[in-house]
Amino acid sequence: MRHLYKFVVLFVALMMVLSACGPAPVPATEAPAAAPAATEAPAAAPAATEAPAATEAPAAPADTGTMQIPDVVEGKFNIGMVLIGPHDDGGWSQAHYEGLLYVEKEVPNVHVAYIENVPEGADSEQVFRSLARKGFNLILGTSFGFGDPMETVSGEFPETMFIHLTGIKSNKTNFGNLMGAMENMKYLAGMIGGARAKKDGNPKLGYMATFPIPEELRLGNAFALGMRKTCPECTLDVRWINTWHDPVAEKDGAASLFDAGAQVVFTGADTPAPADVAQEKGKWGITYDFVGSCKVERCLTAPYWNWGPEYARITKAVIDKTYVPGWDYFDANTGALGLYGFMEGQELTAGMKDLDPAVIQEVRDLLAKMQKGEFTRFDVFTGPINDNKGNVVLAAGQKMQQVDLDAFPEYGLPCTVAVCMKWWAEGITAELPK
Repeated sequence: MRHLYKFVVLFVALMMVLSACGPAPVPATEAPAAAPAATEAPAAAPAATEAPAATEAPAAPADTGTMQIPDVVEGKFNIGMVLIGPHDDGGWSQAHYEGLLYVEKEVPNVHVAYIENVPEGADSEQVFRSLARKGFNLILGTSFGFGDPMETVSGEFPETMFIHLTGIKSNKTNFGNLMGAMENMKYLAGMIGGARAKKDGNPKLGYMATFPIPEELRLGNAFALGMRKTCPECTLDVRWINTWHDPVAEKDGAASLFDAGAQVVFTGADTPAPADVAQEKGKWGITYDFVGSCKVERCLTAPYWNWGPEYARITKAVIDKTYVPGWDYFDANTGALGLYGFMEGQELTAGMKDLDPAVIQEVRDLLAKMQKGEFTRFDVFTGPINDNKGNVVLAAGQKMQQVDLDAFPEYGLPCTVAVCMKWWAEGITAELPK
């Protein structure tokens, strides 16, 4: 239950180390704002068919220290987005950016702006404070590591609504967080990856992970569970790159996994590196976050985000004064999650067309259940599930709860060491990071 997160104060220190990614849109008539270089960037959301192309760049802001802060438009509801990476990264940040443009288009009398490449720490805190001082009504922070700065600033501006992406904190008044059940799409991608590796006669796959936080273990475990469903003999290797957005580090990490024998590599980071490297190696990559990330022939599929409808829902509710911030976690029935090649208007990629038709149909059927709300994140994590040490994590029929998906035992929350998201699923050959 997400209300249990009132205890999050016990693990503030841990979260300051980590972050999620994304660039922030500015008004649709001017050029994007300049900001500090990105250090890390998180994942993005799926559109029902394809993400709309950005046709105009948001406006250039006024200054604050080394960064520029955009101006509000009087008489409109003003939304400011803070991105940890560039708004055109082809991943997490771009998905958020296009979600912001969707809000500007679909919600009347709204003005949007963004600041990109904002690092965590003192710099981000000043950005959030400056946006609030400028008069932005709704401020969106799209990186995990923005949580503590946003919490601090929200206490100074009670009339401003702050929404933190991928976080676990809320004051239940003007500061909350937003996340979605990407584990569902990763599970389906794991089914496809396992089927591909099995057909190619190489049962080795790889996961390029960002930071050792519950989100990354959760998504890696979901992929592994899907992989073992279609390829029980398959194994999954892991490489930690400790960044959300670094094109060079991501290519190096993907190459390391391929060179170690992986036939299929998927990622928790922002760029399409696994598919680009797979193109060179004659293998397969699974990209992430953004509907437009799966472009090359050797891209197998992409779990992705479509933030627009969710951002529009929240914006309307904030304008109507009916939105209650807390722990807002959506499933696939919202239309905000997608799997490339399976959504309306999309075709199977080259790497999926020759897979076992029974597997493709199984993925289609399960996706349809997800879209109807009949299969959720808790169904992905339903027992029997063993870890990679042979221990029972969940007995047959037992399901995880939200606190189990989001927490480590050190957080002091009411989950147990056996059930908290601090384990690797059966088939993963890596050790847990220290």
